[in-house]
Amino acid sequence: MYNEPALIDKVALVLGGSRGIGAAIVRRLAANGASVALTYANSAEKAAETARAAEAHGQPVITIKADSADPKAVVDAVAQTIARFGRLDILVVNAGILIRGTVDTYDLADFDRMVATNVRGVFVAIQASTPHLREGGRIITIGSNTAIRTAFPGGSVYSMTKGAVASLVRGIAIDLAPRGITVNNVQPGPTETDITAAHAEMVKPLVPLGRLGKPEEIAGLVAYLASPEAGFITGSSQTIDGGYVA
Repeated sequence: MYNEPALIDKVALVLGGSRGIGAAIVRRLAANGASVALTYANSAEKAAETARAAEAHGQPVITIKADSADPKAVVDAVAQTIARFGRLDILVVNAGILIRGTVDTYDLADFDRMVATNVRGVFVAIQASTPHLREGGRIITIGSNTAIRTAFPGGSVYSMTKGAVASLVRGIAIDLAPRGITVNNVQPGPTETDITAAHAEMVKPLVPLGRLGKPEEIAGLVAYLASPEAGFITGSSQTIDGGYVA
C-alpha cells in the first residue's frame, strides 16, 4: 500500500515545472515531503506561482530559468540544484514542446527544435544528473501516448520524439540498474492543460472514460514512481490516458 508522504528528505528536480502537468508534479512532490527545484523557459511569473503553491506544503522550492533546448542551461540547472540542496534524489524531465505540421510542409528548423528539446534535452538532463544520484535514485520522463497512437494529422514529429524517449528510457534503465537507480516513462493522454483547452470537446469522445485527464492524476503516478514502493519498476512506459490507446 502506498503511504504518503514518502519523500521526506528527498530532493527533486523537475525540468519544465512552471505550468500544467509539470506544476502539478512540483506541488505533489512537495506535498509528499520533497524539496524541489523547478525549471522554466519563459514563464517566470508562472514558475513563481507554482513555487509558492508548493512551498505551502512546508518544503523549500527554487525556480531556475533554463531552456531545455540548451544543453548548457540543463547542465547548469542540475548544478544549481546540487548547490542549493546538496544532493539529488529524483529527476523528472517534463520539459517539451509541440509544433504541429504535416510532413509535406514541416519546417526543418522546427524539426530540429523539437528534437533538441524533446529528445536531446531529456538525454542531457539524465546524463548530467546520474553522477549525483545514489542507490534508490529515481528518473522519470514525461512522454506521451502519441508514442503509441498519433491519431491526428500534423503530429508525426511530436510522436517520433515521444517514441524516442520511450526507447531511451528502456536502454538507460539497463545502464543504471546496477546502481539501483530506476528509470521510467509516463505517457499521458489528453490532459486538461493550456495546450489541450482548444481541442477538449473534439478529443473527449475518443477517450473511453469520456473526459480528459487531470494534471494531478499524472502527478500522482509520478509521485508513486518516485516513491520507495516503486523500487522494482524500471524501464517501463506507464500510459495514463483514460483508455485512449486501449
